[in-house]
Amino acid sequence: MNSLRRKITAGYSAVAALVVGLSLLSLVELRLVEEQIVAGEHIGEFFSITLEIRRFEKNYFLYRQTTDLEENGAYVAQGRRLLRDHRALFESLADTGRIARLAADLDRYGELMADYGRGKAAAPLAGDIRQTGKNIVTLAEELARAERQALQTMLDRHRRLLIGSVVLVGLLVVVIGQLLARRVGRPLKEMEASMEAVAAGRLTQLDMAVEDREIASLTEAFNHVLKELELRQGQLVRSEKLAALGTLLSGVAHELNNPLSNIGTSCQILTEEIDGHDIPFKKELLGQIDDETWRARRIVRSLLDYARDREFKREPLPLARLADDTLRLIRGRIPAQVTVTVDIPDGLEITGDRQRLQQVLINMVGNAIEALDGAGEVSIAARRTNEPLPKGALVFGQHSGGESVEIAVRDNGHGIPADVLSRICDPFFTTKDVGQGLGLGLFIVFEIIEEHGGCIAVESEVGRGATFRVRLPWEKS
Repeated sequence: MNSLRRKITAGYSAVAALVVGLSLLSLVELRLVEEQIVAGEHIGEFFSITLEIRRFEKNYFLYRQTTDLEENGAYVAQGRRLLRDHRALFESLADTGRIARLAADLDRYGELMADYGRGKAAAPLAGDIRQTGKNIVTLAEELARAERQALQTMLDRHRRLLIGSVVLVGLLVVVIGQLLARRVGRPLKEMEASMEAVAAGRLTQLDMAVEDREIASLTEAFNHVLKELELRQGQLVRSEKLAALGTLLSGVAHELNNPLSNIGTSCQILTEEIDGHDIPFKKELLGQIDDETWRARRIVRSLLDYARDREFKREPLPLARLADDTLRLIRGRIPAQVTVTVDIPDGLEITGDRQRLQQVLINMVGNAIEALDGAGEVSIAARRTNEPLPKGALVFGQHSGGESVEIAVRDNGHGIPADVLSRICDPFFTTKDVGQGLGLGLFIVFEIIEEHGGCIAVESEVGRGATFRVRLPWEKS
């Protein structure tokens, strides 16, 4: 498997190699520029010499001083020597023929000045001297101009090289950054999204096809943590369910006590009236025994259905019966000063898992009862509707619209503060004292409703109670 560290090292090694290579190339260019500057000094010196030659020529023509002639001859000799010592430099700026003509003009100029100094044919000779001197200065000026142009061309080339190097290094850094962002940033973004899902209670495994060992190891570790969280969460949910079962058992024991008492009383009467008289009365007692026995069986079956772990199973469920069975389980938890009313049409059905939806009702009704602090009213209502959810309601989950079954649980308790309302479905969030709850009740409700493709809408006002609306898709039987 590839290593992200190796790729990063390779990328930055490539950048370092490119920087070193471009730096060396820049050093070479700077060396050439330095040589060109030195060459320019020689050309500039030669041009200055030609100007000095013409200056002392003019002085000699005007004043006839021997020192001017000697200075003129000295500068001519200096020009010959400079041209001879740097012949290759001069030939790089002009063709060989012109440089040869320049050397010949210097020799001829020196001879003409020597003849003029000895007094030979002064008038025609002076004209030849001036023309030859002019030719020398003109060619020297052209050499100086060509040298400046060569230096400017080299500086422009060096500037382009420098700009190109900066652009190339910048592009390479951007490309490497993009590759690293794609290799590292995308998996980290997916992990961030998964972390947000975990914070919201959805344990989503990461499934990324990556080649880099570090990212693969991080993904594997993240998925391992999610598995452990899922395992621990399952254990906590089961603990919450067992705690709820413990509370329910007291209510079930109370509910079972009534039919068992009736059965016992009827059996005692039948035992005392064992003779064959009053047959209709005895049949009535036997009918009561049978009814109470079935009543006890239904209570036990409801408890067993709630307690049994099983796979998710969709089936048509009469909603009124489901609510009745649920209230039978929690009747022992309802204080004497709390009134629970049910308004569910007899023919209304929903499609879902009985055990899970029963747990939803147990948790929602249980929370409503706790919000009353021992006295108040709880109402359970259901209807088929395609109306939008009330404005201002806080919605958890996705509401797909269309026709749905709404189950509303209302209470007139203390209500839920606005700063708490948005977090009520978060796992392990609770406002109860330590030891009074794990904060999983509404989280379990939300997961079950989401599993059924529904949503929960909550409306609450402090001091005036709360309304929980469960919307489930309505499916035709």
